[in-house]
Amino acid sequence: MGLRMLKTLARGGLAAAALALATTAAAQTVRFVALGDMPYGPPQQSYPPYRALIERINALQPAFSIHVGDFKSGSTLCSDEEFAAQLEHFGRFRGAVVYTPGDNEWTDCHRANNGGYDPLERLDALRQRFFPPGRSLGQQPIAVESQSTALPAFATYKENQRWWAGDVLFVTVHIVGSNNNFETRDPRAAAEFFERDRANIAWLRAAFELAQQRNARAMVVAMQADPFDNQQPLETFPRHSGFAASIGETLVPLAAQWGRPVLLIHGDSHVLVLDNPFKHQKKPVLNLTRLQVPGAADVRAVEVTVDPTSSEPWTIRLVGVRP
Repeated sequence: MGLRMLKTLARGGLAAAALALATTAAAQTVRFVALGDMPYGPPQQSYPPYRALIERINALQPAFSIHVGDFKSGSTLCSDEEFAAQLEHFGRFRGAVVYTPGDNEWTDCHRANNGGYDPLERLDALRQRFFPPGRSLGQQPIAVESQSTALPAFATYKENQRWWAGDVLFVTVHIVGSNNNFETRDPRAAAEFFERDRANIAWLRAAFELAQQRNARAMVVAMQADPFDNQQPLETFPRHSGFAASIGETLVPLAAQWGRPVLLIHGDSHVLVLDNPFKHQKKPVLNLTRLQVPGAADVRAVEVTVDPTSSEPWTIRLVGVRP
């Protein structure tokens, strides 16, 4: 209890004390870590720096960490042994870690150098191993709510999760690189894409409805894919884009309508970016900020501090050794 609170209580004013408590709660910030696209490469090369980064994150004692997917490179095996090794890595986080899948873990697993796996079988394996009901990963898990329980019509999508930290709502959506697996030449892949896209859209809509109901002060959305995928101009989402419906027609207009701070965190392109590239009806959506985390050879994470009361609600700091 701070000095200001003690003086308030000493004056005996219960209403004043309640107001001071509310002000203190409103001023609280949330500090977490975001990372992704790692470890990349053979274990003897990629595991030591990744484990060293995890130890640096542990020393920071964040409220939780978010791994935005691609826990292996696109040219390594999608084996059960690889999955077990990455689950063990998540177990090295002394706090909580929330994970959302990337394309390297399943959509690309049909490649010969990935072992020639069935991508949908690998996706099922991810869901079985990495998403325990009602809680995150890490040594001190936090409670999370999955889409499979919150929206029973989408019972398959246990990887889509949400949780609260103070007045900030955090949401993960299963949107991956390689154009979100929108592969029209493969009927099975196309069917999977449309089903998951429908689930992601429903989950994003539910998030904004919940934020409105509970008067959230800010929202953080985490996914794996770079939704622009090197396209120009950045703010457009053509019909062949696997991100047109979920991002261009759902996240962007909902964020613009809500008006409060929204941070979209993703990986995929491996370079640190913090900007406001989105437009709705040709106008910039300045309350929607994009954070792209480093990855691959750049084995660093991003510490994010959220202060919803500030005109600049997102403060970032790189964690790790510069490559």
